[in-house]
Amino acid sequence: MGHWLVIDLEATTDNGGWPITEMEIIEIGASLVTREGREVDHFQRFVRPRRRPQLTPFCCELTHITQANVDDAEKFDLVWRQFEQWLQPHHAQLQAWVSWGDYDRKQLLQEWQLHHVRSLLEQLPHINLKQRFAKARHLQRPAGLNSALQLAGLQFAGQQHRALEDARNTARLLPLSLPPGAA
Repeated sequence: MGHWLVIDLEATTDNGGWPITEMEIIEIGASLVTREGREVDHFQRFVRPRRRPQLTPFCCELTHITQANVDDAEKFDLVWRQFEQWLQPHHAQLQAWVSWGDYDRKQLLQEWQLHHVRSLLEQLPHINLKQRFAKARHLQRPAGLNSALQLAGLQFAGQQHRALEDARNTARLLPLSLPPGAA
């Protein structure tokens, strides 16, 4: 019986958004779950951005992450090392890593390259659960996380746009999005 790693990232941004090349991770949240979506373990850390260390008011309001949260945090390479150490004991049981949409995958690839970091996740398949959920529900276009939860008859649990809470809510949709026996 394998596990799935659900990851969500929060990143620097401003009203109207920034190109992904200008965004930096400020929070990593991960929930290690069974196929049924039951949490086995979790990880959450803030990350100090280096290119734009000052968060915008919009970013703080959206994420409820404060300037003090990121000022007191380690830089990405150190936080990622902590993440990899947390993940190591679970690595052999991992089926795939999952995110809601493709943003998190692209942002991690960019950060790994920027910081010259190798990751255990590079050896695992990535599942875009937003696409899988849309396909399973025969939606004309993929839904946002909160809308998908509502379509599934669920309420968002916790604070939206916080990495661990978003990862945990994404995990709740995992059993509804994967066909039986799918990886």
